[in-house]
Amino acid sequence: MRPILFSFALAAVALVPAVQAQDAAAQLASKPFTIVAPFPAGGPVDTLARMMADGLAAQYKQTAIVENKPGAHGNIGIDQVKRSAPTGHTLLVIPAGNLTINPTLLPKAGYDVQADFAAVTSLARASNIVAVNPAVPARTVAELVALAKARPNTVAYATPGVGSQLHLAGELLGQQTGADFLHVAYKGSGPGLNDVLAGTVPMIIGNMPVLLPHIQAGKLRPLAVTDPTRDPTLPQVPTLAEAGVPGVAVTSWYGVLAPKGTPPAVLEQLARDIAAIIGQPANRAKLQQQGLQTWLLSTAAFNDVIRKETATWAPIIRDRKIEAQ
Repeated sequence: MRPILFSFALAAVALVPAVQAQDAAAQLASKPFTIVAPFPAGGPVDTLARMMADGLAAQYKQTAIVENKPGAHGNIGIDQVKRSAPTGHTLLVIPAGNLTINPTLLPKAGYDVQADFAAVTSLARASNIVAVNPAVPARTVAELVALAKARPNTVAYATPGVGSQLHLAGELLGQQTGADFLHVAYKGSGPGLNDVLAGTVPMIIGNMPVLLPHIQAGKLRPLAVTDPTRDPTLPQVPTLAEAGVPGVAVTSWYGVLAPKGTPPAVLEQLARDIAAIIGQPANRAKLQQQGLQTWLLSTAAFNDVIRKETATWAPIIRDRKIEAQ
């Protein structure tokens, strides 16, 4: 009789995850969704948020709206989700910098990633590119570094702000090469890009979705990507390591958070749902057209990435005495 009872016990244990998944799906189907994008409409965060909203609405036959809440380094939207009920119905689509840089850069940011949020999953990643105005007499990274060494603190590069991931990529580039580049911070990617296109600033470190159309039009010359591997969108552009500058591996990425206290079964169900949505061929193709590659991790793996990258950036911010403006 014991073997039979033992078999029934094993079967009962095996049913628990399935029952939890059914309960989580039922809970998610019970209310409308709000996807918060803490930046203006039109960028990668907005694109991913709307893709998620459409998919969740279809999956659960519920309304799903995107709320764009720009301002205060993204903190307005972040705070809204932080204060939301932990049911899985209010989600935050967020770029890497807000999770791994701002907690160190902005000590009074008003949130703690690990204490206030639960990681759901990653969504996509985008290469960062070192590019110059075509008038700049540098066709390789080595030539750009030589130019910067010959004229210290005059070869300027534009980024969307002090302490942004792209700013830190430039700091690493200077640190690894011994070249003194001049950082010029803008309030967003657009204004800095306009000055580089106009030739006012010679160089930019930006991400693929922003720079790609201008590279394709011949208005920017890409010298390298800051990623560990070449980007399939621009396979002819070398990595910085291939260009002779190891130690600068900086990739832009985007993920989803929920309020702390969201049940683990709900987080796991959302991660599965979102992976299926982002992984649809039409959505993958849409992202690729914008220079984004799908990048889907489990809840645990995504949380691990957040922790590790935070630990990487914190000493660089402190050692280089970088302060938000």
